[in-house]
Amino acid sequence: MQNVLGIILGGGRGTRLYPLTQLRAKPAVPLAGRYRLIDIPVSNCINSGIKKIFVLTQFNSASLNRHIVRTYQFGSFSEGFVEILAAQQTPENANWYQGTADAVRQCLRRFTSIKSDEYLILSGDHLYRMDYAPFVEHHRRVKADVTLSVIPVEHERASEFGLVKIDSRGRVTEFSEKPKGESLNEMRVDTRILGLNSKDAARMPYIASMGIYVFQRDALIKLLNEERVQTDFGKEVIPTAISRLKVEAFLFDDYWEDIGTIDAFYRTNIDLVVFNKPKFSFFNPIAPVYTRPRFLPPSKIHDSIINESMICDGCIIEQAKIERSIVGIRSRLEKKTVIERTLLMGADFYQSPEEIESDRRAGRIPVGIGENSVICRAIIDKNARIGRGVRIINKEGVQEATHEKEGYWIRDGIVIVVKGAAIPDGATI
Repeated sequence: MQNVLGIILGGGRGTRLYPLTQLRAKPAVPLAGRYRLIDIPVSNCINSGIKKIFVLTQFNSASLNRHIVRTYQFGSFSEGFVEILAAQQTPENANWYQGTADAVRQCLRRFTSIKSDEYLILSGDHLYRMDYAPFVEHHRRVKADVTLSVIPVEHERASEFGLVKIDSRGRVTEFSEKPKGESLNEMRVDTRILGLNSKDAARMPYIASMGIYVFQRDALIKLLNEERVQTDFGKEVIPTAISRLKVEAFLFDDYWEDIGTIDAFYRTNIDLVVFNKPKFSFFNPIAPVYTRPRFLPPSKIHDSIINESMICDGCIIEQAKIERSIVGIRSRLEKKTVIERTLLMGADFYQSPEEIESDRRAGRIPVGIGENSVICRAIIDKNARIGRGVRIINKEGVQEATHEKEGYWIRDGIVIVVKGAAIPDGATI
């Protein structure tokens, strides 16, 4: 795996995850109260023996760059690196990245300076644990130019993905990007060809691309240079490759979730707290997920009821009731708070008792959750200041609303309090 180069696509503006991407790049969005989305593909690479990794991004990349610099340091005696490549003007191109393929094209000069036989292209907004070694070994064994990692999917979700058809030997014969209607029905296949039993094949009659590709180095360079008008892998480059090159499929048979929308992001986080057999678990000693070491103290909890929840490091919790929620790093919950089915992202800093008292004397709300507040089915971004007696419950069941001046949004029925926002005492959302 030493000659495999990892390329992680950081995505565009992250509009589907807005307002969580208002001040940060999509791969820098916090996950599970202490990680960031970028930690997933980077950790998978490291655990697979791939230690030459580039991350391509162009929007709000400062916090992402800071996280990567502080987290992934391989030492002076290693050739490993995780490097950000943000869009920039070059003699070849004065434009920003126009799509996933264009982002890779604009960085080819940097990639070709690194000794590598294959390019492993990954997305920065998926949650899964994968050893890429069998994937790359399959690519080499069948002597493919391109190999796609695929999963079987149900009819209800199929139109969200790029779908493929394969022949009896596993070669990809057709690709359709997020088809709908009759085009979707035309992509239906007998997924027993992947090894599924009859029952599972009837339930999942489509084969979806995970947006994870292995390209032979020369094949990718040729595709991107010959078809310079093509800017997207799914819509353009992969269909072209199928018509010209040997494109193979590799079945991934474990948990995988695209968390590029608010609804998917919320559901994925809340699913993590399931105690017995969660869909994805961070408690894996063989393939851990790495993140920035923060050297925080243990959480301190007094007279509280906590059920099916995750409490991260450095929290102070007093007389709280927490149900099926994630409490992020450095969270402070005052007396008689109720947190249900909620993701608290935590804080980037502590306030001393003197600073908290000073805020209150000045009429400001301290960082954290004020006493007697109730929060249900919400995402509270970092450094938010929730006053006393606040009720964030979306009682009216609003699905979409923008209250930017007030510091919160509602998307997919989920209340999102934005980073650093202050919700006054007694407010009801």
